[in-house]
Amino acid sequence: MSELKKGSKKLLNAWAFYDWANSVYTLTIASSIFPIFYSALFVSEVKKILAFGYEFKSTALITFVTAFTFMVVAVMSPILSGIADYIGNKKNFMKFFCYVGSAGCIGLYWFSLDRIHLSLLFYFMGLIGYWGSLVYYNSYLPDIAFEEQQDSISAKGFSLGYIGSVLLLIVNLAMVMSQEDGTDKMQMMRYSFITVGIWWAGFSQYTFYILPKGVSSGHKVTKDVVLNGFKELKGVWKQLKGNLRLKRYLNAFFVFSMAVQTIMLVAVYFGEEEIDWGSDEAKTTGLIVSILVIQLVAILGAFLTSRASSKFGNIPTLIAVNFIWMGLCFYAYFMETPIQFYIAASLVGLVMGGIQSLARSTYSKFLPETEDTTSYFSFFDVAEKIGIVIGMLIYGFIDQITGSMRNSILFLFVFFLLGIILLFRVPKQES
Repeated sequence: MSELKKGSKKLLNAWAFYDWANSVYTLTIASSIFPIFYSALFVSEVKKILAFGYEFKSTALITFVTAFTFMVVAVMSPILSGIADYIGNKKNFMKFFCYVGSAGCIGLYWFSLDRIHLSLLFYFMGLIGYWGSLVYYNSYLPDIAFEEQQDSISAKGFSLGYIGSVLLLIVNLAMVMSQEDGTDKMQMMRYSFITVGIWWAGFSQYTFYILPKGVSSGHKVTKDVVLNGFKELKGVWKQLKGNLRLKRYLNAFFVFSMAVQTIMLVAVYFGEEEIDWGSDEAKTTGLIVSILVIQLVAILGAFLTSRASSKFGNIPTLIAVNFIWMGLCFYAYFMETPIQFYIAASLVGLVMGGIQSLARSTYSKFLPETEDTTSYFSFFDVAEKIGIVIGMLIYGFIDQITGSMRNSILFLFVFFLLGIILLFRVPKQES
């Protein structure tokens, strides 16, 4: 078919539809059913496993693997961004990562402790596929939408992703809850991984059919092009020295985001291991319901945070939200019952969406007058990923050494406290 013109409604909708396709990964695999499935593989008395020549606590192992994956993403993103800005056929790159991620999700059907290394490879593929495809997906936005269209179509993509992922999670939840025996429930979870892979790859086809190949420069990829992303990050780093407000804000963001992202990635593992659910059936239902509560409350949280920032300012609102997160860490250390976990899930949802959206918009407001916003946001994303790596490693080490995730979650209290101190040091105006 002939390529649609930039700004075309059909083209914009096709781009946004990829969110509908890939968001099921983050909700079902990263946040809900896979963490429950993984934890259920270990009997309550034995939470250790031999992998890579070492004996790991089960939750520490998946934490370390996640941290390693994000390290790969952090290193890979600037390279992919540099190529995406330069090469003509970036749709093939986007397809490649989409299919790698989809295959990884389907491969999780065979996840078992007997073949732990192959199983973790499938987990790695899903995570790399998701974040790798996002690099190219995001780079399409200025190609297919005019500047005045970008905010609205980006928000539409987020909405489609939310609706699609919640719909599939409800279907997966119904599949799991339709079974009474624990073994049958586990089998339904395995089937849910396949549904995620098929959904992701299947619904992506409409996006791939409509999207153009990319804006070609007519040049081949060279060593300089591959390293261009790193050169851009180095340039941003140098420019930060002359922008005190942005530099201090980034320091604060790096610290508190490290803790926020870690909590979001390990919340279900914590709930599975540290909360007394009474029975395996109650635990499975309770954890998935908690994830749905977080997703629903996050919408309200993002709205309330936006209203608060417009009234009190971005930095004061971020400081207040960090105080809530700090209190959550302290509260989580002592919680033991399902009701207490539901309360924590509601509070996490309330501050989760708000802090993410406000952190990014605050960064955008603090940017200097420049046309090269891509490099600044690439720097922002890499900083976030490196923060996740550090946060997950610290969390995993404390969990591995002390044998309790409670100690790990309490330690994150320090990061929020430090983040608050650093936010107080952000100047109100750029000097």
